[in-house]
Amino acid sequence: METMIRKKRKPVAEINVVPYIDVMLVLLIVFMVTAPMLEQGIDVNLPQANNEPLEIDENIATLIVSITAAGEYFLSIGAMGEERQSVTLRTIGEQVGRIINANPDIQVLIEGDKQADWGSMINLITTLNAAGVTNPNFITQPLDLS
Repeated sequence: METMIRKKRKPVAEINVVPYIDVMLVLLIVFMVTAPMLEQGIDVNLPQANNEPLEIDENIATLIVSITAAGEYFLSIGAMGEERQSVTLRTIGEQVGRIINANPDIQVLIEGDKQADWGSMINLITTLNAAGVTNPNFITQPLDLS
């Protein structure tokens, strides 16, 4: 009779990394597709001010009205990342009026370029007041003391 000699098998201590590479590539593609969509807002060069940061409640909807250096107005509600087009003051008045009627607690923020015409800013504030906005807040950059 032949004696069978059995070799003792050692456990394999290697990790198969192929599934992890697949997951990493899928995540990379997802982030590459979603990153451009996350950029939102209008390109506005904000003025600097020595103010305390605004107490913004994340649970309450936010309405941001932007004015560019060229005097164009933009309207955005919350975190909508869609391509926005400039609107007229009349459109802002109508839409903001409807939004205020539907949600009186909405936070209204004004984001104005520091090169924007002061008359355009006054017209915007007057239009917002007529639409029912009682206390809009201004978005500014912190003061650069360096």
